[in-house]
Amino acid sequence: MVPQLHIVDHALLAHRLAALRDAATPSARFRRLLAEIGALLTMEATRGLPTVMAKVTTPLTEMDHRMLEAPEPVLVAVLRAGLGLMEGGMQVLPEAPVGHVGLVRDEHTLKPSQYMLRMPPEVKTRGAILFDPMLATGGSAIAAVQRVKEAGAPHLRFVCVVAAPEGVAKLAAAHPDVPIFTAALDEKLDHRGFIVPGLGDAGDRCFGTE
Repeated sequence: MVPQLHIVDHALLAHRLAALRDAATPSARFRRLLAEIGALLTMEATRGLPTVMAKVTTPLTEMDHRMLEAPEPVLVAVLRAGLGLMEGGMQVLPEAPVGHVGLVRDEHTLKPSQYMLRMPPEVKTRGAILFDPMLATGGSAIAAVQRVKEAGAPHLRFVCVVAAPEGVAKLAAAHPDVPIFTAALDEKLDHRGFIVPGLGDAGDRCFGTE
């Protein structure tokens, strides 16, 4: 265990993750479950956002109420599978700007290469939440975090559904300032770099491709 790692313990999250792992779950339901999990994980990832007291007028009276101190953080999806997970984040933070990092992992070297980067300027003041369902070898996560930092993000949170110990260790070592929020820490990586027991290829299962 590393200090940056937060394994979210919630009955509803565990129930949805069980269905997400199931090989018999069809693509349409997989997408819906991924979005629901994204919403639950976003709630946890934003728990510590700074707040201030402000005046609110209810239908009956005026009161002091706790509100966010700063605007919502930028939501960033690691393409492709991060889109499905970020969908839930957008439901929780509907006014947040959205960015995308396009990375592809070489099946032989397991190293990522970038093919796209689109980041809203607000990332320089708001920081970001980065969404990628799988934290496997850590290569893509490290590269994505680095790209968002280079875009000017002063702080970051990384949200994934399942993580392998190897990926957690590498991401934490490369970016010790980035907290990691996940629904599960799985057993290991196999010889292909897939998480075991995992949930298969999240992108293919989300969009019905192979």
